[in-house]
Amino acid sequence: MLIRYYRLILFAAAIAVLSSCSHKLTPRKPADYADGAIPVKRGPYVMVKPDKKLADKYSALMGIKRNDIQNGRLYSFIDEWYGTPYRFGGMDKDGVDCSGLVFLLQLQVYDQSVPRTCATQVGIIKRKYEEELQEGDLVFFDFDGKQFSHVGVYLQNGYFVHASTRKGVMIARLHDIGIYKYFSRAGSIIVNDTATAQTDGQ
Repeated sequence: MLIRYYRLILFAAAIAVLSSCSHKLTPRKPADYADGAIPVKRGPYVMVKPDKKLADKYSALMGIKRNDIQNGRLYSFIDEWYGTPYRFGGMDKDGVDCSGLVFLLQLQVYDQSVPRTCATQVGIIKRKYEEELQEGDLVFFDFDGKQFSHVGVYLQNGYFVHASTRKGVMIARLHDIGIYKYFSRAGSIIVNDTATAQTDGQ
C-alpha cells in the first residue's frame, strides 16, 4: 500500500515536469485559471542600477546605449546564468529548461512567483503586440508543432533571453532566422496588487 502511494506521488511529479517546455495547450484567457496561478508581488520592487562593466557588455550585445541598461538585478542574473546548459526539468546551474529559467528569473529579479511550466505561464500574461513589448515581458514560441512549447523573457531592441536546447542560456534576436517564424504570443505578467518600482536608495 505504501509503495503504491509513493508511486502515485512520483507519477504526479513526472507529469508536472513533462509539461515544461513541451506541453500543447488550447489558448485560454488568464481569468480561466485559478486565482492561485496569478503572481503576487512580495512588496515594492527595488530597481538596482548595474555597474559600468555589466552595462557596457549588454548594451553592446543588444546594440543599445549604455544608459538604457537600468535594471542591474536583471542583467546580473543573466550574466550569472549565461551559458548554463539546457536540461529538461532542470532548475540549477547544472542545467535549466526554458520555463525553469523564466520561473527563476521572475522570482530572483522581480520578486514574484510564476507557474513553473510553459503551459501555465502563458495563462498569466496580458497579451501585447510585438511593438508594445517591454523588458521583463514573456515571449512564447510553437516549436516542434507544439503550441506554447518554449518561452523566454524579452529584454530590449528585439532581444530576449532564454534557455536554448542547443546552446543553453543565451540572448537571441526575436527576428533571427529559425526563431521568429515560431513566435506565437507575448505579453506582460499579470500582477494582482499595486506595488510599484522604486530606485535603490530612494
